Amino acid sequence: MLDTRLYHHLVTWLGQWPSRQALQIVGSERRLRPAWDGAIRPAAGVGTPDGVLLSVPPQRVETVRALADLPLPDLLDKLPGAVGYDGWRAYGAVFRWSTDPAPLPDAGEWIPVDDPVVPPWLRPFGGDALIARDDAGAYLAGVGVKRHDPHGHEIAVGTEPAARGRGLARRLVAQAARRILDDGAVPTYLHDPANLASAKVAAAAGFPDLGWVAYGVAGPDGP
Repeated sequence: MLDTRLYHHLVTWLGQWPSRQALQIVGSERRLRPAWDGAIRPAAGVGTPDGVLLSVPPQRVETVRALADLPLPDLLDKLPGAVGYDGWRAYGAVFRWSTDPAPLPDAGEWIPVDDPVVPPWLRPFGGDALIARDDAGAYLAGVGVKRHDPHGHEIAVGTEPAARGRGLARRLVAQAARRILDDGAVPTYLHDPANLASAKVAAAAGFPDLGWVAYGVAGPDGP
C-alpha cells in the first residue's frame, strides 16, 4: 500500500497520481509556479514499473501528448521544446523514499543555513541544514532539504572529500529522514542512475530502489 504522505506529495507535486496508463500526460499549474528554490520546473514526472505520469503546463498538454507515441527517450529529447524551453534538457533520476530509515546513529546537528559554518551550496535550501563537524568545529558533511510541499521533502547530501569513507553521509541522510517523518512529511532521495556512491548512501540509509524514476526539465546548470 502506498504511504499516505507519499501519495499526497505526488498529487501535490504532479497534479495527479497514480498514472492510469503506460504514459499519462497531465496539466498542472504547479509547472508555472516557482519550486522550492524559486525556479520554474516546466515539466516533472514520476515513472514506476506500472507507468509514467508526466506533468506539464496546462497550455502545453496537447503539444506534449502529440509526442506520446514516441519511445520515452525520444519524447524526453523533445520535451524541453514542447514545454517552451528550447535549449534546456530533460533528465531522469532514481526516485527513492523511506518510511523506515536505517537505525544509524545521528551524525550532525541542525543549524540555520545562514550560520557561517554552512557552506555556500547548502544555503539556497533555506530553513535549517543538518551539519556534521570535526572536533574543531569545521564542516565535514551536510544535508539540505528541498521542501517541495507539506507532504514531501527531498534530501540532498554532500561530504567534503577528506571526510569521505566514514559513513557520515548515510548517517546524516537517515537522521534527516527521521526528522522529516516526525514533521509529518515523507523523505525522498533522488540521484543520477550513474552515481553509484549516492546509490550506496541511499540504500544504507534505508531508501530502497523500487525501480521508480523522476523526470524533469532543467536549464544548462540544473537540476
